[in-house]
Amino acid sequence: MNIHEYQAKAVLREFGVPVPRGIPAFTVAEAEKAAGELGGPVWVVKAQIHAGGRGKAGGVKVVKSVADVKREAERLLGATLVTHQTGPHGKEVRRLYIEEGSAIEREYYLSVLVDRATSRVAFVASTEGGMDIEEVAHRTPDKIASFSVDPATGFMPHHARYVARVLGFNRALTKQAEGVLPKLYAAFVTKDMSLLEINPLVVTKSGNLICLDAKIGFDDNALYRHPDIVALRDLAEEDTKEIEASRYDLNYVALDGTIGCMVNGAGLAMATMDIIKLYGETPANFLDVGGSATKEKVAAAFKIITSDHNVKGILVNIFGGIMKCDVIAEGVVAAVKEVGLRVPLVVRLEGTNVALGKEIIAKSNLNVTSGDDLDDAAQKIVKAVREAA
Repeated sequence: MNIHEYQAKAVLREFGVPVPRGIPAFTVAEAEKAAGELGGPVWVVKAQIHAGGRGKAGGVKVVKSVADVKREAERLLGATLVTHQTGPHGKEVRRLYIEEGSAIEREYYLSVLVDRATSRVAFVASTEGGMDIEEVAHRTPDKIASFSVDPATGFMPHHARYVARVLGFNRALTKQAEGVLPKLYAAFVTKDMSLLEINPLVVTKSGNLICLDAKIGFDDNALYRHPDIVALRDLAEEDTKEIEASRYDLNYVALDGTIGCMVNGAGLAMATMDIIKLYGETPANFLDVGGSATKEKVAAAFKIITSDHNVKGILVNIFGGIMKCDVIAEGVVAAVKEVGLRVPLVVRLEGTNVALGKEIIAKSNLNVTSGDDLDDAAQKIVKAVREAA
C-alpha cells in the first residue's frame, strides 16, 4: 500500500525525523489558507498523486506570494498529471500539499528497503539527489552505495557514519545523520514498510539536514497490525479492479496487455505471462487466485478480468494441487453465466480433479477452447485474439 507525500511526512514526523512544515489542501480556498498559516516568503505547491516524476510534469511549483499559491492550486486541482510513472492516461490531482520553502544547499538520495538477497533491511545512498535512482544506477553506478543492517543489532552509529562518509558530510552534518538515520530505520521497521525513499535528502543553507520529499510503501501482509496506516489509503489513486481484487484476497495487478490471465500460483502466473509474450502478445494482468480459492473467489476473479475493456482474450491456466480443478471450473462457469463471454476463452487444467473439471466445462455448453498443456493453450489464445481482431 502506498500513501501520499504529506501522509508519509506525517508518519516520519511521529518518529522525530526532520521534515519541512506543510499543510494538505483539497480546495483552492484551503490552499490559500494553508499558505497564510505557514507564512512566507516562499511556498511550494505540490500535487499529491501516487507517482514519481511530479516535478518534471509541472506538479511541483515554487512560488513567492499567496496569490501565486492560489493560481497554482487552481491550475493543478482537477488537472490530469502525466509522468513517467503514471502511464499515458495520467492521474487526476485531487489533493495538494502546501509546504514552506527550503533554501537548499545540496541534494542527496537516501532510501530504505528490504534486500531480498540478504533478507535484511538495506540502505541505499547517493550524492545524486533529486534524480531518478534508476538513471543514476545506469549511468554512474559508482555513485551509489548500499549496506544491510543486521537485525540482531539493529541500526548502529557506524552505519550513519558510513552514509555520512559516502555523502561527503562534514563533522556537523555527520552528527545530524547519526540522529536522523536511526529514526528512519525505526520508522521503517515499526510500521512494516517495504520502501522508504527520501529524494531528495537536503542540506539547507543554514546547515540543517532535512527530508525534503518522502515516498513510503507498506507491506500489505502486515497492514492488519496498523489500522492507522490503513486509514490513510486513498482508493481514488488505485485501479478499481485491484481494489475489487483486494476484497476477495486475490493477488491481482493490472497491466497494459490484451490477454487476461487467471492462474494459481505466482510462479505459474509469471510463466504464463512470459509464454504469452513469447508468442507475440502481452498479458493484461497478473492474477494469482491462490491455493485455497473458493468458487466465489474464482467467479469474482473472472469478473474482474472481463471488466477490463482492453482484454481481447482470456487464458485460464490451473495446475491443481491444493486448488482443485473442479472448483476453478465451477467458478468460471458461474461467472460466465452471470456476465457473459464476449472474448475467446482458453482453459488449461491439470492436476487434482482434472477430469471432473473438464467435465464441468464440457457440460456447461460454453464456447471454451481446451489447452492440452501451457504451450498449446498459449498458442491457442494468441491465435484466437489475432483472428478476432
